[in-house]
Amino acid sequence: MSESLPAVTDLGSSRGLTQYLNQINSAPLLSAEEEKALAQRYHADDDLEAARQLVFSHLRYVASIARGFTGYGLPLSDLIQEGNVGLMKAVKRFDHERDVRLVSFAVHWIKAEIYDYVVRNWKMVKVATTKAQRKLFFNLRKNRARLGVMKETEVQAMAASLDVKPETVREMEVRMSGTDVGFEPETDDDTLRSIAPAEAIGDSSLDPGRLVSEADEQRHRQGQLGRALSSLDDRSREIIQARWLMEDGKKKTLGDLAERYGVSAERIRQIEKRAMDQMRLAAMT
Repeated sequence: MSESLPAVTDLGSSRGLTQYLNQINSAPLLSAEEEKALAQRYHADDDLEAARQLVFSHLRYVASIARGFTGYGLPLSDLIQEGNVGLMKAVKRFDHERDVRLVSFAVHWIKAEIYDYVVRNWKMVKVATTKAQRKLFFNLRKNRARLGVMKETEVQAMAASLDVKPETVREMEVRMSGTDVGFEPETDDDTLRSIAPAEAIGDSSLDPGRLVSEADEQRHRQGQLGRALSSLDDRSREIIQARWLMEDGKKKTLGDLAERYGVSAERIRQIEKRAMDQMRLAAMT
Protein backbone atom coordinates (compact mmCIF):
# COMPACT_ATOMS: atom_id res chain seq x y z
CA MET A 1 0.00 0.00 0.00
CA SER A 2 2.84 2.37 0.83
CA GLU A 3 5.21 1.74 -2.10
CA SER A 4 4.29 4.88 -4.03
CA LEU A 5 3.68 7.18 -1.06
CA PRO A 6 6.10 10.06 -0.43
CA ALA A 7 9.01 8.83 1.67
CA VAL A 8 9.40 10.02 5.26
CA THR A 9 12.57 8.09 6.03
CA ASP A 10 16.07 9.59 5.80
CA LEU A 11 14.80 13.12 6.33
CA GLY A 12 17.86 14.23 8.20
CA SER A 13 17.66 17.78 6.91
CA SER A 14 14.96 20.36 7.40
CA ARG A 15 14.87 20.76 3.62
CA GLY A 16 13.89 17.11 3.12
CA LEU A 17 11.13 17.37 5.70
CA THR A 18 9.90 20.64 4.19
CA GLN A 19 9.67 19.03 0.75
CA TYR A 20 7.70 16.13 2.19
CA LEU A 21 5.26 18.45 3.99
CA ASN A 22 4.78 20.54 0.84
CA GLN A 23 4.05 17.39 -1.12
CA ILE A 24 1.42 16.01 1.25
CA ASN A 25 -0.21 19.42 1.71
CA SER A 26 -0.71 19.64 -2.05
CA ALA A 27 -2.61 16.34 -2.12
CA PRO A 28 -6.25 16.80 -3.19
CA LEU A 29 -8.89 16.45 -0.49
CA LEU A 30 -11.51 13.79 -1.08
CA SER A 31 -15.24 14.37 -0.90
CA ALA A 32 -17.32 11.97 1.16
CA GLU A 33 -18.53 10.27 -2.04
CA GLU A 34 -14.99 9.88 -3.44
CA GLU A 35 -13.75 8.54 -0.13
CA LYS A 36 -16.55 5.99 0.08
CA ALA A 37 -16.00 4.85 -3.53
CA LEU A 38 -12.26 4.35 -2.96
CA ALA A 39 -12.83 2.45 0.28
CA GLN A 40 -15.37 0.23 -1.47
CA ARG A 41 -12.89 -0.51 -4.29
CA TYR A 42 -10.18 -1.39 -1.80
CA HIS A 43 -12.26 -3.71 0.36
CA ALA A 44 -14.29 -5.30 -2.45
CA ASP A 45 -11.54 -5.69 -5.07
CA ASP A 46 -8.35 -5.43 -2.99
CA ASP A 47 -7.49 -2.35 -5.08
CA LEU A 48 -4.19 -1.12 -3.65
CA GLU A 49 -4.25 2.03 -5.79
CA ALA A 50 -7.52 3.03 -4.11
CA ALA A 51 -5.92 2.43 -0.72
CA ARG A 52 -2.90 4.52 -1.75
CA GLN A 53 -5.16 7.42 -2.68
CA LEU A 54 -6.97 7.20 0.66
CA VAL A 55 -3.69 7.24 2.57
CA PHE A 56 -2.09 10.01 0.48
CA SER A 57 -5.07 12.34 0.87
CA HIS A 58 -4.90 12.01 4.68
CA LEU A 59 -1.13 12.35 5.27
CA ARG A 60 -1.53 16.05 6.10
CA TYR A 61 -3.62 15.10 9.16
CA VAL A 62 -0.87 12.74 10.35
CA ALA A 63 1.73 15.52 10.15
CA SER A 64 -0.54 17.89 12.05
CA ILE A 65 -1.12 15.36 14.84
CA ALA A 66 2.58 14.45 14.98
CA ARG A 67 3.55 18.09 15.61
CA GLY A 68 1.74 17.90 18.94
CA PHE A 69 4.26 15.32 20.16
CA THR A 70 7.50 17.15 19.32
CA GLY A 71 8.05 18.21 22.95
CA TYR A 72 9.63 14.83 23.73
CA GLY A 73 12.77 15.55 21.73
CA LEU A 74 11.94 12.88 19.14
CA PRO A 75 12.43 13.75 15.44
CA LEU A 76 9.27 14.97 13.74
CA SER A 77 10.02 12.69 10.77
CA ASP A 78 9.95 9.65 13.08
CA LEU A 79 6.69 10.76 14.68
CA ILE A 80 5.14 11.23 11.23
CA GLN A 81 6.37 7.81 10.13
CA GLU A 82 4.74 6.15 13.13
CA GLY A 83 1.54 8.09 12.55
CA ASN A 84 1.50 6.96 8.92
CA VAL A 85 1.58 3.36 10.11
CA GLY A 86 -1.51 4.09 12.17
CA LEU A 87 -3.20 5.71 9.17
CA MET A 88 -2.57 2.64 7.00
CA LYS A 89 -3.99 0.39 9.71
CA ALA A 90 -7.06 2.61 9.85
CA VAL A 91 -7.57 2.42 6.08
CA LYS A 92 -7.37 -1.35 6.28
CA ARG A 93 -10.07 -1.50 8.96
CA PHE A 94 -12.28 1.37 7.76
CA ASP A 95 -15.94 0.45 7.21
CA HIS A 96 -17.17 2.57 4.29
CA GLU A 97 -20.78 1.56 4.92
CA ARG A 98 -20.93 3.56 8.14
CA ASP A 99 -21.78 7.25 8.00
CA VAL A 100 -18.36 8.32 9.33
CA ARG A 101 -15.47 10.01 7.51
CA LEU A 102 -12.12 8.25 7.39
CA VAL A 103 -10.30 11.01 9.30
CA SER A 104 -12.69 10.60 12.23
CA PHE A 105 -11.91 6.91 12.37
CA ALA A 106 -8.19 7.21 11.63
CA VAL A 107 -7.27 9.83 14.24
CA HIS A 108 -7.45 7.24 17.02
CA TRP A 109 -5.17 4.80 15.17
CA ILE A 110 -2.69 7.55 14.30
CA LYS A 111 -2.40 8.74 17.90
CA ALA A 112 -2.17 5.17 19.21
CA GLU A 113 0.91 4.45 17.08
CA ILE A 114 2.57 7.74 18.05
CA TYR A 115 1.79 7.21 21.76
CA ASP A 116 3.34 3.75 21.59
CA TYR A 117 6.47 5.12 19.89
CA VAL A 118 6.86 7.86 22.53
CA VAL A 119 6.48 5.36 25.38
CA ARG A 120 9.04 2.99 23.84
CA ASN A 121 11.59 5.76 23.35
CA TRP A 122 11.00 8.04 26.36
CA LYS A 123 13.73 6.56 28.57
CA MET A 124 16.21 6.42 25.70
CA VAL A 125 15.63 10.06 24.82
CA LYS A 126 16.04 11.25 28.40
CA VAL A 127 19.29 9.29 28.89
CA ALA A 128 21.19 10.00 25.68
CA THR A 129 20.42 12.93 23.43
CA THR A 130 23.83 13.64 21.83
CA LYS A 131 26.47 11.51 20.16
CA ALA A 132 28.88 11.99 23.07
CA GLN A 133 26.20 11.02 25.59
CA ARG A 134 25.30 7.89 23.66
CA LYS A 135 28.96 6.87 23.70
CA LEU A 136 29.11 7.49 27.42
CA PHE A 137 25.89 5.56 27.99
CA PHE A 138 27.37 2.22 26.98
CA ASN A 139 30.69 2.77 28.78
CA LEU A 140 29.03 3.87 32.03
CA ARG A 141 26.63 0.94 32.00
CA LYS A 142 29.60 -1.41 31.73
CA ASN A 143 31.62 0.27 34.51
CA ARG A 144 28.96 1.45 37.01
CA ALA A 145 28.75 -1.88 38.87
CA ARG A 146 32.50 -1.76 39.48
CA LEU A 147 32.85 1.97 40.10
CA GLY A 148 29.71 2.74 42.08
CA VAL A 149 29.46 6.50 42.60
CA MET A 150 32.33 7.92 40.57
CA LYS A 151 35.01 9.98 42.27
CA GLU A 152 36.32 13.14 40.67
CA THR A 153 39.52 11.39 39.56
CA GLU A 154 37.46 8.64 37.89
CA VAL A 155 35.29 11.22 36.16
CA GLN A 156 38.40 12.94 34.81
CA ALA A 157 39.92 9.65 33.67
CA MET A 158 36.78 8.52 31.82
CA ALA A 159 36.37 11.95 30.21
CA ALA A 160 39.94 11.78 28.94
CA SER A 161 39.62 8.20 27.65
CA LEU A 162 36.40 8.98 25.74
CA ASP A 163 37.50 12.47 24.65
CA VAL A 164 34.51 14.23 26.22
CA LYS A 165 34.16 16.95 28.83
CA PRO A 166 34.01 15.97 32.53
CA GLU A 167 30.69 17.82 32.75
CA THR A 168 29.26 15.44 30.15
CA VAL A 169 30.31 12.42 32.24
CA ARG A 170 28.69 13.87 35.37
CA GLU A 171 25.47 14.72 33.51
CA MET A 172 25.19 11.23 32.03
CA GLU A 173 25.84 9.61 35.39
CA VAL A 174 22.99 11.63 36.92
CA ARG A 175 20.66 10.68 34.09
CA MET A 176 21.48 6.99 34.44
CA SER A 177 20.77 7.18 38.16
CA GLY A 178 17.15 8.09 37.46
CA THR A 179 14.29 5.63 37.30
CA ASP A 180 11.69 5.03 34.60
CA VAL A 181 8.53 7.09 34.87
CA GLY A 182 5.07 5.78 34.11
CA PHE A 183 3.49 7.37 31.03
CA GLU A 184 0.33 8.25 32.95
CA PRO A 185 0.60 10.13 36.30
CA GLU A 186 0.06 7.81 39.27
CA THR A 187 -0.44 10.46 41.95
CA ASP A 188 -2.40 13.62 42.66
CA ASP A 189 0.76 15.40 43.84
CA ASP A 190 1.32 18.18 41.28
CA THR A 191 5.09 18.04 41.84
CA LEU A 192 5.25 14.35 40.96
CA ARG A 193 2.65 14.57 38.19
CA SER A 194 4.78 17.05 36.29
CA ILE A 195 7.42 14.40 35.47
CA ALA A 196 4.95 12.01 33.81
CA PRO A 197 5.28 12.07 29.97
CA ALA A 198 1.51 12.32 29.53
CA GLU A 199 1.59 15.67 31.34
CA ALA A 200 3.89 17.08 28.65
CA ILE A 201 1.36 16.62 25.87
CA GLY A 202 0.09 19.95 24.64
CA ASP A 203 -3.49 21.07 24.38
CA SER A 204 -5.08 19.27 21.42
CA SER A 205 -8.39 21.13 21.51
CA LEU A 206 -7.54 22.90 18.22
CA ASP A 207 -6.03 19.87 16.53
CA PRO A 208 -7.43 19.67 12.94
CA GLY A 209 -7.98 15.93 13.14
CA ARG A 210 -9.90 16.29 16.38
CA LEU A 211 -12.01 19.18 15.06
CA VAL A 212 -12.93 17.26 11.92
CA SER A 213 -13.71 14.17 13.97
CA GLU A 214 -15.99 16.10 16.31
CA ALA A 215 -17.74 17.82 13.39
CA ASP A 216 -18.33 14.49 11.67
CA GLU A 217 -19.65 12.97 14.88
CA GLN A 218 -22.04 15.93 15.32
CA ARG A 219 -23.32 15.55 11.75
CA HIS A 220 -23.74 11.82 12.30
CA ARG A 221 -25.81 12.38 15.44
CA GLN A 222 -27.94 15.05 13.77
CA GLY A 223 -28.60 12.66 10.90
CA GLN A 224 -29.66 9.92 13.32
CA LEU A 225 -31.95 12.34 15.15
CA GLY A 226 -33.53 13.50 11.89
CA ARG A 227 -34.21 9.92 10.79
CA ALA A 228 -35.63 9.04 14.20
CA LEU A 229 -37.98 12.06 14.21
CA SER A 230 -39.17 11.32 10.67
CA SER A 231 -40.31 7.88 11.82
CA LEU A 232 -42.92 9.44 14.16
CA ASP A 233 -46.43 10.62 13.44
CA ASP A 234 -47.06 14.37 13.58
CA ARG A 235 -48.42 14.49 17.13
CA SER A 236 -45.65 12.32 18.60
CA ARG A 237 -42.99 14.37 16.80
CA GLU A 238 -44.46 17.64 18.09
CA ILE A 239 -44.55 16.29 21.64
CA ILE A 240 -40.90 15.16 21.51
CA GLN A 241 -39.81 18.50 20.06
CA ALA A 242 -41.77 20.46 22.66
CA ARG A 243 -40.43 18.32 25.50
CA TRP A 244 -36.75 17.98 24.51
CA LEU A 245 -35.80 20.00 21.42
CA MET A 246 -36.86 23.57 22.15
CA GLU A 247 -34.24 26.05 20.91
CA ASP A 248 -34.61 28.26 23.99
CA GLY A 249 -34.13 25.24 26.26
CA LYS A 250 -37.52 25.75 27.93
CA LYS A 251 -39.29 22.46 27.47
CA LYS A 252 -43.06 22.13 27.83
CA THR A 253 -44.53 20.28 30.79
CA LEU A 254 -46.82 17.28 30.50
CA GLY A 255 -49.63 19.51 31.76
CA ASP A 256 -49.00 22.12 29.07
CA LEU A 257 -49.20 19.50 26.32
CA ALA A 258 -52.21 17.76 27.88
CA GLU A 259 -54.13 21.03 27.73
CA ARG A 260 -53.00 21.66 24.15
CA TYR A 261 -54.12 18.25 22.85
CA GLY A 262 -57.15 17.85 25.12
CA VAL A 263 -55.94 14.65 26.81
CA SER A 264 -54.61 13.75 30.24
CA ALA A 265 -51.00 14.31 31.33
CA GLU A 266 -50.65 10.54 31.73
CA ARG A 267 -51.66 10.08 28.08
CA ILE A 268 -48.97 12.56 27.02
CA ARG A 269 -46.42 10.63 29.08
CA GLN A 270 -47.41 7.38 27.35
CA ILE A 271 -47.14 8.95 23.89
CA GLU A 272 -43.72 10.37 24.80
CA LYS A 273 -42.44 7.00 26.04
CA ARG A 274 -43.69 5.17 22.95
CA ALA A 275 -42.15 7.80 20.69
CA MET A 276 -38.79 7.53 22.49
CA ASP A 277 -38.77 3.74 22.05
CA GLN A 278 -39.64 4.12 18.37
CA MET A 279 -36.86 6.66 17.85
CA ARG A 280 -34.28 4.37 19.46
CA LEU A 281 -35.24 1.58 17.08
CA ALA A 282 -35.11 3.93 14.09
CA ALA A 283 -31.64 5.21 15.08
CA MET A 284 -30.28 1.65 15.25
CA THR A 285 -31.37 0.73 11.73
